[in-house]
Amino acid sequence: MSIFRTKSIEQSLRDTDEPGRGLRKNLSAFHLTVFGVGVIIGTGIFVLTGQQAARNAGPAIVLSFALAGIVCALAALCYAEFASSVPVAGSAYTFSYATLGQFVAWIIGWDLCLELALGAAVVSRGWSAYLQELFDLPTWLAGDAARPDLGAAFIVAALTIVSIMGAKLSGRVTGVLVVVKVAVVVFVIGLGLFFIKAANYTPFIPAATPSEKAGGGDAPLLQVLAGITPQHFGWFGIVAAASIVFFAYIGFDVVATTAEETRNPQRDVPWGIIGSLIICGVLYMATAFVVTGMVPFEQLDTAAPLAKAFDLVGQGWAADIISLGAVCGITSVILVLLLGQSRVTFAMARDGLLPPVLARVHPRYGTPWVMSTITGVVVAVLAAFVPLSELSELTSIGTLFAFVVVSIGVVVLRRTRPDLPRAFRVPGVPWLPALSVLASVWLMLNLPVITWARFLIWMAAGLVLYFVYGMRRANLAIDSASAAGDARPDGPADRSS
Repeated sequence: MSIFRTKSIEQSLRDTDEPGRGLRKNLSAFHLTVFGVGVIIGTGIFVLTGQQAARNAGPAIVLSFALAGIVCALAALCYAEFASSVPVAGSAYTFSYATLGQFVAWIIGWDLCLELALGAAVVSRGWSAYLQELFDLPTWLAGDAARPDLGAAFIVAALTIVSIMGAKLSGRVTGVLVVVKVAVVVFVIGLGLFFIKAANYTPFIPAATPSEKAGGGDAPLLQVLAGITPQHFGWFGIVAAASIVFFAYIGFDVVATTAEETRNPQRDVPWGIIGSLIICGVLYMATAFVVTGMVPFEQLDTAAPLAKAFDLVGQGWAADIISLGAVCGITSVILVLLLGQSRVTFAMARDGLLPPVLARVHPRYGTPWVMSTITGVVVAVLAAFVPLSELSELTSIGTLFAFVVVSIGVVVLRRTRPDLPRAFRVPGVPWLPALSVLASVWLMLNLPVITWARFLIWMAAGLVLYFVYGMRRANLAIDSASAAGDARPDGPADRSS
């Protein structure tokens, strides 16, 4: 029972044909692009744009968004090749199982549980805060001061029901929300162009100034290891801002979790991943360019920089429209994160790493309703009772770790399965995946020590669960599935090692 035993791609595909264990195929490239844009454009564009311009990059925040987008694009190419080759629910978890083995697959699956569930909870609290501000709701009902935050719990419960009722319905709901928030972003760009002052772009890259070293767990790991004093502004400031605005791009990888529900995954999933990333990157850089041109960047260090920029140029009426766009934007983020979380744990349960009851599919809607319900309850409780602002960086370290594993996996699969049909191929293998690994690790090293400590504690708890339950049950599931596959006269040979 090797912990590095792989699950063949053929066997993963056979699992999707088992009665009651496969998901319904309803999605197209358009749906996937909408999902991608839906989960990427959210709190990042409404908050991080101004904050990082004021603290680290100045008007050159445009370059920070470009740099962060390049890092994500490198990983996106790797995700696209995997998703076109292994069109099965589970994203990086499924890819890892096929290339690096069961142990690594468990680690990445457990990591994704942290990323997606915690991300949905954090974003739900942000949704509640925007809603409270937009409609002036009582502070005991919704917003930062509410305990419990009933607004956050409500939106999670409502979107959980939507996710259970089918991926296609979820795509339609997300599509409406995406149209609204993209329209608001375009509104910000279009109206803001009339208030740009060229003087606000000078200097475009402000002179570097050393910042005080952070103490204790708040210090970046790289600073602790190398004794480097970080800088505000200058080129180092641009890189520092990129490591933070990277958070705004998180989510394109969630598109890969829906591969099993896509009608033509080999063609549509790569288009969905890459297309959504390009659209969001262009909108991010345009928004950053306009906002830093409207007012001096020093005045944008606020939780609502877009609204403040319009207030400062005498257009306060636009603030309510921006808040409405934020509510719609964050709603779609929550929905897609809930979808991604349930699909990853569904794939792990189907493989035996988690109890098989979690892999039950709804007879009418064809969705993993048990796992979706559990995910909704857990996220709603976290969002209602736990202040998660200090834990939000865990979402980023989890995502970057997944990027590293997927990038390595592409190279491994090219060597172990050169015969596998690939509708999309990453150019420049192994150099481009290697660059993706280095870029992701660099951003991870710029996260605080306390974030690394919490991440390692979560992963240690996952290892205990794996060795106590998952390892033995998963091996039995593979053996059983292999025997069933061998019994089929026309079935593909199983190549589990």
